[in-house]
Amino acid sequence: MSRVLVTGAASGLGEALTRAHRARGDEVLATDIAASAEGVDLGLDITSDDDWARALATVEDRWGGLDVLVNNAGVAGGGRIDVAGIDEWEWIVGINLLGVVRGCRTFTPMFKRQRAGRIVNVASLAGLVHPAGMASYNAVKAGVVALTETLGHELAAYGVRAHVVCPSYFHTNLLASMRGADTTVAAVVGRLVESSPFTADQVAEAVLAGVDAGDEVILPDPAARAAYEQKLHDRPAYDAQLRRQAARLDASG
Repeated sequence: MSRVLVTGAASGLGEALTRAHRARGDEVLATDIAASAEGVDLGLDITSDDDWARALATVEDRWGGLDVLVNNAGVAGGGRIDVAGIDEWEWIVGINLLGVVRGCRTFTPMFKRQRAGRIVNVASLAGLVHPAGMASYNAVKAGVVALTETLGHELAAYGVRAHVVCPSYFHTNLLASMRGADTTVAAVVGRLVESSPFTADQVAEAVLAGVDAGDEVILPDPAARAAYEQKLHDRPAYDAQLRRQAARLDASG
């Protein structure tokens, strides 16, 4: 049995991860900015240092330690570089990157004292594969990938493992948080999410299996694995495909 804290647990992948952990007998502190949502144990705005301090105090009071920190909470965004405003960049960096940084900084001292623990940071395939029109989202998710690898190196001597999750599109309510001036990109992303055959529960099951296996980079669905393999092993085809996608965006307006 593990003691687990999940952010963004009110819905989507966070809810699915909470459910999957509890199904295997783990104790879970489900946190979300929507403090009054069903199934949420603790309100947590991941951009707030005070909220992270309260989460740490709650973990210490309830369990005296933590085994798994799941930084899942995030928002959707994107837009072509000359369309998306700098305010959109600041918004998504503050949540999707610095929110994860705050979680890691909050619990790393505890993990070091314990000489044990796992950090699971939910990024996206966009952290590894970078389609046109998604510069801000790609950048923050790539930042989460880099952060996680760095923590894996820094904390290995303390018995702490770091895992980054990079799913492709799957059914979730993440698009409800999407904002930005580039409505063409938003429409394209919406269609890709709606047409995906993967569910949050399937992704959650793959995440737990990947963590159990010790995978540092978890690609939880076939589409994510195929896209990353193409980038690694057939870069000309990868570039050609994404440039065609960029041309279609420009043709759409």
